[in-house]
Amino acid sequence: MNKAILMGRLTKDPELRYTSNTSTAVCNFTLAVDRRFSRQGEERQTDFIPIVVWGKTAEFCSKYFQKGQQVAIVGRIQTRTWDDNEGRRHYVTEVVAEEAYFADSRRDAGGSGSRPAVGDADNINLDDSTGQGKEDGFYQLDDDDDLPF
Repeated sequence: MNKAILMGRLTKDPELRYTSNTSTAVCNFTLAVDRRFSRQGEERQTDFIPIVVWGKTAEFCSKYFQKGQQVAIVGRIQTRTWDDNEGRRHYVTEVVAEEAYFADSRRDAGGSGSRPAVGDADNINLDDSTGQGKEDGFYQLDDDDDLPF
């Protein structure tokens, strides 16, 4: 089984590109993830993990994620190699994200309200006027205390 679940902060704004042959969206960013434990008297260490996102999820991340924001990613770890123009071999280990979530609290996000998480499901659309998600005709409510029934 190959499943990675990470929560951390973006080190810079995501970069969106499109493949030349199929025009598929691909988004790259780095996630700063604090290690859970630290040695006594030492500062907690942070890992900087490269993330790759494809398709509609890539477009979502590019549009709504920004530097410093806390996000959660669910995906798989992937390794790949390539040779550069000088014949040197390069190795990279990255997480290919399949799901992306906002992880900042409402207070930290500046009161902008919560937005939906996006995976590869095609049934999630974004309403550009409000930034809120709508899924199969249902809208996310801002206040759980005042239900309509």
